[in-house]
Amino acid sequence: MIEQVTDGYVKVEREHGIATIEFFHPQSNSLPGKLLNTLAKDIHSEGLNPETKVIILRSAGEKIFCAGASFDELAAISTAEEGYHFFSGFANVINAMRKAPQFIIARIHGKCIGGGVGLAASADYAIAVEGSDIKLSELAVGIGPFVVGPAVERKLGLSAFSQLSIDATMWRSADWARRKGLFAELHADVAGMDDSITRLSTTLSHSSPQAMHEIKKVLWKGTEHWDELLQERAGISGKLILSDHSKQFIQKFKAPRPPKRDA
Repeated sequence: MIEQVTDGYVKVEREHGIATIEFFHPQSNSLPGKLLNTLAKDIHSEGLNPETKVIILRSAGEKIFCAGASFDELAAISTAEEGYHFFSGFANVINAMRKAPQFIIARIHGKCIGGGVGLAASADYAIAVEGSDIKLSELAVGIGPFVVGPAVERKLGLSAFSQLSIDATMWRSADWARRKGLFAELHADVAGMDDSITRLSTTLSHSSPQAMHEIKKVLWKGTEHWDELLQERAGISGKLILSDHSKQFIQKFKAPRPPKRDA
């Protein structure tokens, strides 16, 4: 099943108890509101599907797993209500991943920025390839990693989350992310990553769904209040995105760049 959204898609494929959810957007797999809503809905639906034993979350393309929020939509936000509505899309995806009874394996084939780091952190097991560097760029935009913050802090710890939040323009290497616990595995090439994902997802598809659900509840203990917390955080980002700082940053980011001259 492929559900089209503006200039992108969410695709769900099922085979032998394994549901693979793939998203794509031509702007570096950034996430506009419609794509976020579709992603949350499909994760929720697979969570309710008794035939689905394990979920793989992946994106298309080669270099970037997810660039986070869509700057086109950020630029169009004109009220705090619109801002809240947009950022609540990230909250809905994270909560859908948290509440799905199945383990979610994230295939991280490239760089993660902002909300992309949040998706990786919200997976139960992230398997990455070399070059999948990460950055929480929100402060540079004039907001902060408020919605994804609880998921990132839960997985990496407060110290690493603080480093990512404060030094918002610095990339951290994929090996740094592995050592801090964001990535469970880091492979030298895509083939090795995909082999590991196939091995683990096949093994889990033959494991006890009840046992996996009980393990997941233990792993996510203490997050029961996230339905309310992440919506509150969406409200904070929704207000900050209206600031002059944010508007100027987005305008500068979206401005056409002069063509490169030959040496």
